[in-house]
Amino acid sequence: MTASELHHRKVYVHTLFVRVFHWVNALGITLMIMSGWRIYNASPLFDFRFPREITLGGWLGGALQWHFAAMWVLVINLLVYLILGFATGHFNRRFTPVTPSSVLGDMGKALKGKLPHSTTTYNSVQKAAYIGVLLAIVLTVLSGGVVWKPVQFQELGLLMGGYEGARLVHFFGMTAICAFIVLHMTLVVLVPSTLIPMIVGWARRTKHEVEDASHEH
Repeated sequence: MTASELHHRKVYVHTLFVRVFHWVNALGITLMIMSGWRIYNASPLFDFRFPREITLGGWLGGALQWHFAAMWVLVINLLVYLILGFATGHFNRRFTPVTPSSVLGDMGKALKGKLPHSTTTYNSVQKAAYIGVLLAIVLTVLSGGVVWKPVQFQELGLLMGGYEGARLVHFFGMTAICAFIVLHMTLVVLVPSTLIPMIVGWARRTKHEVEDASHEH
């Protein structure tokens, strides 16, 4: 295989800052969810509790310590990602354009098994999912701030229906994040090759992409 062929077969998919954000975010989200479930169990919103085995902290005080520690990791990491994402054009390149019609169209193709996989480009369903989970994380952080400091953030709390309303927003934000994680992990299991670029940055192009790259030169 020539050097040119090797070049065509490999592509740089994820920059270092994206990979660092992903893994730090995964750690922070996991710690916050598990400790959050333990906090929820101390004062449940609904008629169920999470199994103690999947919670973190052991007791309410311990869970709160884990939750606040992970919160700072998550918030700082998210702020850096948002700043760099807009400054470098990462969001524009990876998440746009996307429209309701394109999402429905790609969803229809996926259900029929006709949605092509691209190494470098997200389809509209993926774009919508990533935008959605980012918004869910931001909303969950904001509602968590209201629950944590209801007096200091009372104006924001009013938009959520007060303290109890903020608790509901926080819970359903967490639920949306968990749903994304389940979907994300399912896709990784179905297409394990997508995990390698998030570790090393590079990926092998699909056969179709290699042919397109060869035609361009």
